[in-house]
Amino acid sequence: MLKEKGGSRPPWVGLGAAVWVQIASGTTATFPLYSHALKSVLGFDQRHITLLGVANDIGENLSLLPGIACNKFPPWLLVVVGSLAAFLGYGVIFLAVSQILPSLHFLLLWLALLVAANSSAWLTTSVVVTNMRNFPASRGSVAGVLKGYGGISGAVWTEIYSILLHNNSSTFLLFLAVGVPVICFSMMFLVRPCTPATGDDPAEHYHFLFVQGSSVIMGVYLLVSTILGNVSPFSDAVSYALVTVMVLLLMAPLAVPLKMTLFPRNGSKSESPEQSVGPSESLTHGKDESAEPLLASSSAGALGSFNDEDDSSEVAELLALGEGAVKQKKRRPKRGEDFKLSEAIVKADFWLLFLVFFVGIGTGVTVLNNLAQIGIAQGEEDTTTLLSIFSFCNFLGRLGGGVVSEHFVRTRTLPRTIWMTFTQIIMLIVYLLFAYAINGTLYPAVAFLGVCFGVQVSAMVPTVSEVFGLKHFGVLSSIMSLGNPIGAFLFSVLLAGNIYDNEAAKQHVILPDSAASCLGPNCFKLTFLILAGVCGAGIILSVILTLRIKPVYRMLYAGGSFRLPQTSASH
Repeated sequence: MLKEKGGSRPPWVGLGAAVWVQIASGTTATFPLYSHALKSVLGFDQRHITLLGVANDIGENLSLLPGIACNKFPPWLLVVVGSLAAFLGYGVIFLAVSQILPSLHFLLLWLALLVAANSSAWLTTSVVVTNMRNFPASRGSVAGVLKGYGGISGAVWTEIYSILLHNNSSTFLLFLAVGVPVICFSMMFLVRPCTPATGDDPAEHYHFLFVQGSSVIMGVYLLVSTILGNVSPFSDAVSYALVTVMVLLLMAPLAVPLKMTLFPRNGSKSESPEQSVGPSESLTHGKDESAEPLLASSSAGALGSFNDEDDSSEVAELLALGEGAVKQKKRRPKRGEDFKLSEAIVKADFWLLFLVFFVGIGTGVTVLNNLAQIGIAQGEEDTTTLLSIFSFCNFLGRLGGGVVSEHFVRTRTLPRTIWMTFTQIIMLIVYLLFAYAINGTLYPAVAFLGVCFGVQVSAMVPTVSEVFGLKHFGVLSSIMSLGNPIGAFLFSVLLAGNIYDNEAAKQHVILPDSAASCLGPNCFKLTFLILAGVCGAGIILSVILTLRIKPVYRMLYAGGSFRLPQTSASH
């Protein structure tokens, strides 16, 4: 843990820097912006495009190595790896699309996109794990903020693509290859383990509200400016002004640590370093590893020490046990304590959560990967507007899912998975709207799907940490994230891609054209009917999971604050 000398670096500095890293990590959402260029310039059919989409999804969610690395290396090193992956991956794709290297084999291009997208896994893991540990008492809010900015990053990049770069795909890919490393190298040393926020400071709630409010303002600004730019192109001067405002809005979260520095609070909260940290800090004083105290504390123990002083002796005992100071028979962890991967994967709750997330995220990413083609099939040529709407609503879902679930988990002890259930019901209805392509429903359907897609992400992340602990959270959440690429391969490549190409072949049977677009509702009708059926199964599994883990939340959040489970001290 960082040692405080006259006041430690507040974790809000790291959260503000993490916002920028999350924006840099959101490049995977921009695949629809250049997928059509890959199709037209390189002569690919829809099946090739969906295979590239799967590479994009696999890379984004192949986070097992980052999950392991986050317990062994400092966060800035993970950021460096992610930056280099973005530079190499997007650089190769730029060379292909710009025809500088026109004869690149499809497999090489597939691997390049995999590497480029994998940068997102390294960047996201570094900032999410670090900030979840820096704010252990506000996991839902942190997950909502960071995943929210990750969701809206697609709109940020779309703004740059459409307003600054005038819809030029090759220039945009070059911008990604250079811009992501520049952002990350600027912020990487600010993302670091800090003395955890205890959650006792009443100002913390308002700080989160400020960050959440500023992010919503930025989201609305991005959506409006992108749509207006597509309706009537801006002049260069106006374009630069709009991007400048966007950058200023992205800097808003840094206003919190700036305010805390310029106007420090006096009184009861201004404690000495030894008083301001929890029992785990005092027990591990003098250790060199900065993250060790947090890694040594369980999901329940870390917050129990912050929110219930009566449990401090129990926490001390648990930590002593972990250090080998007290000899006791080894037992399996219980819900709310730290699970290793080998211990978690034998639990029914783990696989139920995986399947529920797989259904919600796997079906949703199928729409995202094919969003350009879905729009064209329904007569909408301006797919950048569709992507902006999806990105903004995805952001609202991620942010709102974190805020709403945090409120109800503390006031009603409702498991966060209940919101996954509700949103999958809405997703089922949306897929039926897509299937029958009813006039006037395309934009609302994309908007609702974006919100639901975001809620799946923001609900899953804190749920993993609450049920299976924070110590191995990076590895466990990375396994959950595999639901995204697996779903993309099954639903996007094997299902949507083949159905689309078959329908396109029927429409162009006289003059076959491998790059021809499919038009009409039949291009995706069968795909969406099947996705609706899959969502129905996901809803049932989600209800079962919610009922199973509800007693866990009653135990963890008794009295409205995170508490140490009674079973922990008895073993």
